[in-house]
Amino acid sequence: MDFVLLQLSGFAGAFIALVLDPLTYAYLIISVFLGITFGALPGLTATLAVTILTGFFGNKIPLDYSLIALLGAYVGAIYGGSYPSILLNIPGTAASAATAMDGHPLAKAGRGGEALGLTTTASFIGTLIGTFALLIFVWLLLLLSKNIASPEKALLALFGILLSGTLMSEDLVIKGWIAGLIGLAMAMVGLDPLLSEPRYTFGWSYMLSGFQVVPVLMGAFAVPQIIDGMRHMEMGQMVQLKGRILPNLSSIRRYMPTITRSGVIGTGVGSLPGVGEDVAGWVSYGVGKTVSKDGENFGKGSIEGLLSSETANNACIGGALIPLLVLGIPGSPPAAALMGAFKINNIIPGPTIDPEIILRVVAIMVLASFTMFVMGLFTARVFIKILRIPQVVFLPVVMVLTTIGSFSVGGGINDLYLMLGVGFVAYFMNLMKYPIAPLVIGVILGGLFDETFRRSLLISGGDLTVFASRPVAAILLMLNVTLVLSQIPVMKRALGRFRGKVI
Repeated sequence: MDFVLLQLSGFAGAFIALVLDPLTYAYLIISVFLGITFGALPGLTATLAVTILTGFFGNKIPLDYSLIALLGAYVGAIYGGSYPSILLNIPGTAASAATAMDGHPLAKAGRGGEALGLTTTASFIGTLIGTFALLIFVWLLLLLSKNIASPEKALLALFGILLSGTLMSEDLVIKGWIAGLIGLAMAMVGLDPLLSEPRYTFGWSYMLSGFQVVPVLMGAFAVPQIIDGMRHMEMGQMVQLKGRILPNLSSIRRYMPTITRSGVIGTGVGSLPGVGEDVAGWVSYGVGKTVSKDGENFGKGSIEGLLSSETANNACIGGALIPLLVLGIPGSPPAAALMGAFKINNIIPGPTIDPEIILRVVAIMVLASFTMFVMGLFTARVFIKILRIPQVVFLPVVMVLTTIGSFSVGGGINDLYLMLGVGFVAYFMNLMKYPIAPLVIGVILGGLFDETFRRSLLISGGDLTVFASRPVAAILLMLNVTLVLSQIPVMKRALGRFRGKVI
């Protein structure tokens, strides 16, 4: 009980400090507005919004303001995808794909205002549910941090790379592992962290500092998205918005069980590393259709179907931050971009992170959700006008912002070359269905793995049993081995036969 009170008091302190700072509101309003805009414009994504703001704000302003900008954009973008889903039947982001199933039929029936009002409220409540779960899991961080040393850090970093590759692969898991190992290899470039000797620089002074995180983020996430958006312009006939947007409180009370259930599902799915908000939306939609008495009307304009999707994808944000902050493993692609921002601020997410940072993140998430709620209800018609901006106009602007953000990190032309090089490689990897997020995670976690793995061997005199002799290290080693073995076809078939016999 004392521990719970301590955490609540710490959260209250962080929350009050942010509320009393006038600059908090400026960063919140701007970042949430930009996030909703990126989510509302088809072809742009939450990952792109967080990535671009990382380039602009990553390490150029105090950490609290940087987190406000990035988390505000994250929350806003996941919610913003509901606008084109409802009015155009085109998901603004992958996270809002399930929203279109019932949102657009409702808009066509003249209930677009009602749909947007309920969606805004559900997204707000869902974000709070995920944030509350994040606050609860702070205790796990404190328990784990007592037994974490170099061997555990190395195995945890390797597990994060392998797990992200496993869960983010569309077809062959080996493709995700290859992408992660490419990122791991990129992290080895530059000065040796233990001996300070240059590695794989080929005499190029720019490479002494290794691959900069922001140009890699911009290249991996932004450039392929912009190219793909220019190639596949999606046009749709916008349905006129009718009805009042402010939701009826009696309607909110009526659908509260659906919202609560969907928030819990979204948080749970988000806490699975590498899954993401789109999966959370579809899983919650499927569960809602199964358990609802109105399941037969899902896809025909069901309010329950709309709320099932839209609550879950925003609740997934808090869920995705749990493995990021507690284990150092991003729960979604936007969380991977957020992890890059942590790194350039010299903060390594994981069991040894300062709990104060987690409490600040929770406080910012609460404020961001309130800002999104107010903006969504009272400025919805502004965002509807933004929907009319053609992609052919907006995407080049995004490319310029991406270039500026990448250039501003080091102020050299080589950062642009790196961004474009990584961008074109990532684009062709996408075409061949190689996931990009594991590559970025490999770059971010690779330095930690390299340093802690070699330090463990130096301390143990080259004895590899150091990774199995410590209890926590042995568990992590077993998890790594089990993860790899479980993806081998022979083992998969054996597990399938075993499950069949058990059932």
